[in-house]
Amino acid sequence: MGQGDAEGTAPAPAQAELAQTFAGWRTKAFEAGRCPVRDVLDRTGDKWSILILTALAGGPHRFSAILRLIPDLSKRMLTQTLRDLERDGYIARTVYPTKPPSVEYRLTDLGGTLMEPLAALVRWAERSHAEIAAARVRFDGG
Repeated sequence: MGQGDAEGTAPAPAQAELAQTFAGWRTKAFEAGRCPVRDVLDRTGDKWSILILTALAGGPHRFSAILRLIPDLSKRMLTQTLRDLERDGYIARTVYPTKPPSVEYRLTDLGGTLMEPLAALVRWAERSHAEIAAARVRFDGG
């Protein structure tokens, strides 16, 4: 048994679904480079994207407001991540014709569809963080 494995328990429906999906990919000689999961998670799985999307869940924000909400995020990384999220269709950028121009970012309909699974992941992370930290300590021999 690996760390975190439960003995004598039947797989949960989601676990069985994922195992079946993965087995199906393998029988189809699935090309890793064309994996939709890998392609989507490359963007949504990085820490800045998740934090920015979570910040935008409450409504549109300007660039400077996002920086204040996520204080350890640099301007350069925020700029790049916003561009990537806009490119993938998760957020929209609106420029208002003011002096100087004002730019606001908001979730798109596609970005909105990500909120339910993202909320589930955030709930799981909050609920499991202490257990994960304890497992790291045990693994590291501390």
